[in-house]
Amino acid sequence: MAKMGLAAVYQQPKTTVPHPEHKVWPYLLRHLTIDRPNQVWCADITDLPMRRGFLYLVAVMDWATRKVLAWRLSNTMDVEFCLEALEEALATYGPPEIFNTGQDSQFTSPRFTSILTEAGVRVSMDGRGRWLDNVFIERLWLSLKYECVYLHAFETGSEARARLGQWIGYYNTDRPHSALGGRALSEAYAVTDGIRMAA
Repeated sequence: MAKMGLAAVYQQPKTTVPHPEHKVWPYLLRHLTIDRPNQVWCADITDLPMRRGFLYLVAVMDWATRKVLAWRLSNTMDVEFCLEALEEALATYGPPEIFNTGQDSQFTSPRFTSILTEAGVRVSMDGRGRWLDNVFIERLWLSLKYECVYLHAFETGSEARARLGQWIGYYNTDRPHSALGGRALSEAYAVTDGIRMAA
């Protein structure tokens, strides 16, 4: 298609849309050794193709262990589904030391950042267009899309939610990760009686 100058005519979804009036926070992870659970969390949004249209998925991930701590689907790009995922992760696991995101308007929203700052979390944001600054969640999207989303033409949001739930459950509890010595994510990130610990 490229050689012939052909291009698809459908509209591509765009998930990274900055807001000109929102504060952009500095990137705090450069030269930082991240080696324990809850030291750094990250979040990102990706689009999921459906049989007709798109849904949007946000995930909150622990950087050191790659465990998905919370996620939400939405058919719009408003901030609400991101807030729900963030609040679930904080309620379940307590606050991390640093929370890193891109400069999407959902993450620069004062509603989002105020939840973090009020919990004593330091806010970090990637540089514009620097996907490597949040590379582990980008790797999650690649695996999820090729192993789950692209294999199914989801008809409904409920079908997509069920399939994603199954895949993320497998990703967290059963899939071995070479970066963790072959352990599953839930082995590397454990919560016992409310005390977070590395297994």
